[in-house]
Amino acid sequence: MDDLPIPQPNPLRTVPNLLSMLRICLAPFLVAAILEDRYALSLGLFVAAGLTDALDGTFARILNQRTMLGQYLDPVADKLLLSTLFLVLMYKGLIPATVTVLVFGRDVGILLVAAILYAAAGRREFVPSHFGKINTLIQVSAVFAVLLRQLTTARWVVDFRQLALAGTIVLTIVSGFHYAWVGSRRTGAPAAHSGSTA
Repeated sequence: MDDLPIPQPNPLRTVPNLLSMLRICLAPFLVAAILEDRYALSLGLFVAAGLTDALDGTFARILNQRTMLGQYLDPVADKLLLSTLFLVLMYKGLIPATVTVLVFGRDVGILLVAAILYAAAGRREFVPSHFGKINTLIQVSAVFAVLLRQLTTARWVVDFRQLALAGTIVLTIVSGFHYAWVGSRRTGAPAAHSGSTA
């Protein structure tokens, strides 16, 4: 009797992907809380979203539930949440427009480079660089500091906010150029069949 094939789990039902989708679902509640000036709630929801980001990767390794969907869903959830928050915080006058424009410009540029890689070389993978990962961490820190600043005027919070926003500007520019440079080198490299987005 032939061995029956082992059924593959539905990628939409794996713990890491459920956590990523939860992070996406938190975005509208975060936006509503900020628009209503409920900054304590906003900060709590943002911390909860950050925990889902930390836990999805951990569960993917522990439960061996890495999926192709997850490789795309996780960074998409991060980009959607952060980009939305930068936009709404700019609307509220809590983040300078320059910072938000740079963040959006970088993300659009990365999407264009990824599209060029796919069109020119058939490459679907676009592995995040160390600069990109640090940039995401700095962006998270900036949003956290901006929300925290609405709850306290402590000097260290004011300084932390300024430092995080300045770091966001620098790392957004550096990581953007780095992705463009990596993309230009990969257009001539052989295509691979798996990977993740930036």
